[in-house]
Amino acid sequence: MGTPFDVPLDELRTRRSSKWATYPSDVLPAFVAEMDVRLPEAVVRAVADALAAGDTGYEVGNGYAEAFAGFAAERYGWDVPVAASRPVPDVMLGIVEVVRVLTAPGDGVVINPPVYPPFREFVAHAGRRVVDAPLGTDGRLDLEALDRAFTDATAYLLCHPHNPTGTLHTRDELAAVGALATRHGVRVVADEIHAPLVVGDAPFVPTTTVIPDAVALHSASKGFHLAGLKAALAVPGPDAAADLARMPEIVGHAVSHVGSVAHQAAFREGGPWLDEVLAVLRENVATVEGTLADRLPSARWRCPEATYFAWLDLRDTPAVRASGAEPVRLLREEGRLATQPGPTFGPGGEGRVRLNLACSPTTLTEVLDRLTTTLT
Repeated sequence: MGTPFDVPLDELRTRRSSKWATYPSDVLPAFVAEMDVRLPEAVVRAVADALAAGDTGYEVGNGYAEAFAGFAAERYGWDVPVAASRPVPDVMLGIVEVVRVLTAPGDGVVINPPVYPPFREFVAHAGRRVVDAPLGTDGRLDLEALDRAFTDATAYLLCHPHNPTGTLHTRDELAAVGALATRHGVRVVADEIHAPLVVGDAPFVPTTTVIPDAVALHSASKGFHLAGLKAALAVPGPDAAADLARMPEIVGHAVSHVGSVAHQAAFREGGPWLDEVLAVLRENVATVEGTLADRLPSARWRCPEATYFAWLDLRDTPAVRASGAEPVRLLREEGRLATQPGPTFGPGGEGRVRLNLACSPTTLTEVLDRLTTTLT
């Protein structure tokens, strides 16, 4: 039986989105967060039906929140407050609007580098200051660093699951973050876009179920490969509903109705498809683990608990040590393999790359062949 990843390489190269249109055809792309999949049939049907019917106007109503609530109840046991949730154009623009509601211009917003590069850029776009609280050497939240950073901030932008490390924050970690945030008067805003992509044994714990005055952002974008059909949802904790209600109504005007139609179909009918995707991703993680242990043991990494990324520390690989070059350049120029450069994720990204594993096992074998051959 096939999987959603059964898409021939020649067909993938006809795609015009970032992953397949950025580099020459001899470069194998494993950098940006796109999946090499066919979409769920329910999503294709819903979008085609909307286009055929001319249902391409403005978004209205609670349809997105209702669809996500059903998905979240089934996947996470989470009772999403539908009426209090607000549609937003996408996760990052939603974060900007939530931060603007919860903070004042010039306030500090804490992030945990190495972290998704747009965090830094969008905090600045919101007119706030970035305050770094780097992850610990174990790749997890450093509570002492957060305690120090919270003295100079009014908000904390939490990446949960964490991109690029694939770390899934535990209930105890979230509770500790909540206690620190309360003590310092800091509000937590959680980017939970990768929540559907749990590949380890630990469960995803929604931030707002542990930190009552937090606001979380969700979308089908990453879990269902819908980045080009933008829509998202801001979900308040029980003590944050009144704050989210102050977000300007015009924010919702930029939500794509067709994007919302696609996301709703994914949340309502895409569960079996998502399970097939997760099965392949788990297989791919195991393949990376075995291949690196056998062929490039000097590469250091931890298996991700969520996301479809491998965060690789390549500083001690033979080719990097011999040349002193950044591994992303060696891989691209000599291995014809495109990865995401670690330094773009901020402090702690030096000598590292983020590798996208959301591809077929056959493609992953070629990716790993190029990586290990180049760096040995």
